[in-house]
Amino acid sequence: MTRIPSDPQGGASRRAFLKQAAAAAAGLALAPRAGARILGANERIGVGFIGVGGRGAAHMHEVKAVRERFGLPLELAAVCDAYRPRLDEAMRVHDVKNGYMDYRRLLEDPGVDVVAIATPDHLHGQQAIDAIRAGKDVFCEKPVTHWRQFELTRTLADTVAQSDRVFQLGTQYMSHSAWRQMKELVLGGLIGQPLFGETGFFRVGDWGERGMPVLDANAKPGPDLDWQAFLGDAPPREFSVDRFFRWRLFEDYAGGPVTDLFPHALTQVVEVLGVGFPSEVAALGAIHRYEYELREVPDTFNLVASYPEKMTITVLGSQGNDYTTGGGDTLRPIIRGFDGTLTIEGDAEIVFTPIGGLDKEPRRVPVEHGMDVVLHWKNFFDCVRARSQATFSPMDLAFRTQTLVQMAKLSSLAGKVARFDAERREIVI
Repeated sequence: MTRIPSDPQGGASRRAFLKQAAAAAAGLALAPRAGARILGANERIGVGFIGVGGRGAAHMHEVKAVRERFGLPLELAAVCDAYRPRLDEAMRVHDVKNGYMDYRRLLEDPGVDVVAIATPDHLHGQQAIDAIRAGKDVFCEKPVTHWRQFELTRTLADTVAQSDRVFQLGTQYMSHSAWRQMKELVLGGLIGQPLFGETGFFRVGDWGERGMPVLDANAKPGPDLDWQAFLGDAPPREFSVDRFFRWRLFEDYAGGPVTDLFPHALTQVVEVLGVGFPSEVAALGAIHRYEYELREVPDTFNLVASYPEKMTITVLGSQGNDYTTGGGDTLRPIIRGFDGTLTIEGDAEIVFTPIGGLDKEPRRVPVEHGMDVVLHWKNFFDCVRARSQATFSPMDLAFRTQTLVQMAKLSSLAGKVARFDAERREIVI
């Protein structure tokens, strides 16, 4: 039996952790870290971007869209990337004056109030911790950490809970109003005792040449490419242009659908059901379509999670077929309870179907608005100004969701059921 990992502080229970998190969020008991700036109602917010590849570049455009659409005083204050050509391009396109190859220098920049982290998965956690400790609010791409970094996930959750910093995970599907509306219906007792949540993520694509092209086949480590910064805490490897530019294909830096895609479909189910940490997770992952030497991560992955609240969550997914019932990549979640079931029809209505024989009527609730990545960013900036922890995708939710996907990944690799020790806050294989 393997424990991942032992808790150096003796292991607080989830209840104690959530109580501590709630106290930190409600009371904002701790003073801002050194370098943190208290923003006035109309004061400019300086945004620093750590990682300006595909997702980071998209975030820069999205922040500009928030500024234009809502009139917020946002400034693209600084950018950082371990690959200088990418850094220089971002500075040129967005007219940013300050550029860094070391993210720690960006965190020292007094003009940066908040940071957007869009580096490879295995770098997110430590960069987010360092940003919070530097007094910055954090918008972090999913997954919040790498599949092998449960201890770092827990440390990040504790760091956020013990600070007054605002955290938003980049699961933009959480901007959809349906999840908050469904949660209210569940809490109001419409479906009776919650029982089961099912969802999935389906698309076609292998993250190979089209999705992650090698920008320069002759690139080499040196002053314009920081290979050690890219590796972070990953196993030491000889430099490879494929690993550097197509990192999603490799287990050292990514995990396949369960970590790269499932947070988009799973986060809302965890939120609607209101579950904590799974007691047990069983999962299977394999390469079924994109079989070639370079690819290490699965293209197909399925999991089932059992919770101490007597609830179950299942997630199915593949990169070999893109059919879904709701349109887009994600299967519309189905939330089952003792009294009935909640589903969504398109982006238009939440549908309640009662179990036969009960004194409950079918019901349809209009969806207030669909997914909007610009609104996801707007929610973050609103919370930064209000010093509120009520982001659409906060760290506590990210911790619970990421623990599930980490347990699933470890289960699939070990061929065993992964269990969670709630007292010690450890994954046990």
